[in-house]
Amino acid sequence: MSRHVCTRWAFDLGTWTPTLPQLTQAVAAIQPEERTRLMKFHFIDDFLSSLIGRLLMRKYVSVCTATAYHQVQFARDVRGKPYWVRGQSEAAEKQPPPPLSFNVSHQGRLVLLAGITTDTDTTGSEAADFGIGTDVMKIEYGGGKPLSDFFRLMKGKFSAQEWSYIGRPQHNEPAQLKAFMRHWCLKEAYVKELGVGITVDLEKISFSVDTTHSLVEAVSPLIGTTLRCNDKPMDNWHFEEHLLEEKYCAAIAFRNCLPQDHARFEMLRFDELIVKSADAAELDSSVVDYCKEALLKPHKSDR
Repeated sequence: MSRHVCTRWAFDLGTWTPTLPQLTQAVAAIQPEERTRLMKFHFIDDFLSSLIGRLLMRKYVSVCTATAYHQVQFARDVRGKPYWVRGQSEAAEKQPPPPLSFNVSHQGRLVLLAGITTDTDTTGSEAADFGIGTDVMKIEYGGGKPLSDFFRLMKGKFSAQEWSYIGRPQHNEPAQLKAFMRHWCLKEAYVKELGVGITVDLEKISFSVDTTHSLVEAVSPLIGTTLRCNDKPMDNWHFEEHLLEEKYCAAIAFRNCLPQDHARFEMLRFDELIVKSADAAELDSSVVDYCKEALLKPHKSDR
């Protein structure tokens, strides 16, 4: 019987101020159509978040499938969700790569990737029918209006049970905000694996979060969260809740799979995301010009 192996990677953009050579190296690794997509971002923050997300995906697929880093190719499905385009090499014909699923998320300084695959040969569509979604949220509110006004607007997107927990009288405002973000993060991770975005009736998606333990940084994630859809238990789903830092919570949704361990996210450095190409010295000058233009983009804090 195959086991599902989960990879949890995180990157802190606050630790990286890209130089022109670093950015050129990173941009050269992604596909031309992704460069076009990235350049549409107004702020450098969003540009770099998405760029790091692409590098995390490339590294993950390369490691899991033994595909050369620069040969990894991605496409997008009809919903815009990236997926790996499996190659047709002789090696792949002799030993097909394992099925895998991955998802990226970013907010603020953090970019996450959660991936799941099997550690043994898995055959049959049923055995390969599993997936993963992840989301990260910064536990802060900057809406301008009082938090109570924001909660009134958002209440209809939660079940009565969820809102009862979020608004518990013993919760002060910071505790209520943390409870709100935990639930919203779980809902995002769930719908991201479904690939439908926040277009479903979120009030019918009801989470019972793990309350037997506290969500604390530097310890293993909480795994006692359960889900009901239209009041029906969704036993084929499993969840992890992480506190990456005091102000960042994250959730992972596992469909039809259960990881063999429940580890914390591993923080990666920039040099761990890049594999140098043999022809790196012969980069097209247009890539360098592209990166120079990107570095002129303003930071969000400059507004």
